[in-house]
Amino acid sequence: MNKQKVVLTHWVHPEIVEMLQEKTDVVANLSRKTFTRDELLERAAAADALMAFMPDCIDEDFLKACPKLKVIGAALKGYDNFDVKACTERGVWLTIAPDLLTIPTAELTVGLVLAITRNMLEGDRHIRSGQFNGWRPELYGLGLHKRTAGIIGMGFVGKAVAERLKGFGMDILYADQSPLSQEEERELGLTRTGLPQLMHSSDVVIPLLPLTEQTFHLFDKDILGQMKQGSYLVNACRGSVVDEKAVVHSLKTGQLAGYAADVFEMEDWIRSDRPREIPQELLDNTAQTFFTPHLGSAVDEIRIEIERYCATSILQALAGDIPDGRVNDIR
Repeated sequence: MNKQKVVLTHWVHPEIVEMLQEKTDVVANLSRKTFTRDELLERAAAADALMAFMPDCIDEDFLKACPKLKVIGAALKGYDNFDVKACTERGVWLTIAPDLLTIPTAELTVGLVLAITRNMLEGDRHIRSGQFNGWRPELYGLGLHKRTAGIIGMGFVGKAVAERLKGFGMDILYADQSPLSQEEERELGLTRTGLPQLMHSSDVVIPLLPLTEQTFHLFDKDILGQMKQGSYLVNACRGSVVDEKAVVHSLKTGQLAGYAADVFEMEDWIRSDRPREIPQELLDNTAQTFFTPHLGSAVDEIRIEIERYCATSILQALAGDIPDGRVNDIR
């Protein structure tokens, strides 16, 4: 009896490949590179299942070209690159890893806050330049103690970030359409407020939102202009929540003192008009920016757990069971 075919669009840990090979025929991407769409379609045309990742864009045309697909196990949390409606209409399960990315993403977010407010990149460059001769009164930054952080979106990651920033002695405002309970607000030291007040009052603003029609370029020139003069913006959710060209302008005027990001507009493959590169003016501005290459969940043991969760959901669906982490229902 032929085994069902599973295609892994990106490199995964060998133990996860072995786990899938026990019950399926695995086509693995053994490189650390992303397949082109044509390369992926060539491998996936006869696939029963797909383990997909952030760079993959699964739309109706892709699904039409892969008529045997039963399940797409997405090793991620934000799934705006995947057409849920098309999957459902074609009887394809779509699953994600709903909460395994929370803690590592929150940790990295706090790291971005520290890096941009304390001029860590500039300090590192200064040391390596050979010009460091000991302490000098320079590169003074922003301390977090008794400062105000504004978090937009108080889901799992928002709560985890708030819990960590509370340890720095920060006052924390949050804006969310769905308020937390008074008990949760009290435990995390949160104050709920409207977006305009949050923008005006916060020293550090942190959006933690999915990418939707409503959140696309939420941080445009107008909204950035409402921020406290000399404040910082930290983006670890989705690149296109922020208008990067507007950020360039705000950094030039001094409205923003700094911008740190782990995500970029060029990564949002679902956008047909997405930029193909990060604005050069942002890359050149090393004094006011700090960037990491989408490292939110890049913790080895966490990635193994995400892949294992994803592989389990694939095997469940291929066995005819309802998979864990599903975001649609094809029953």
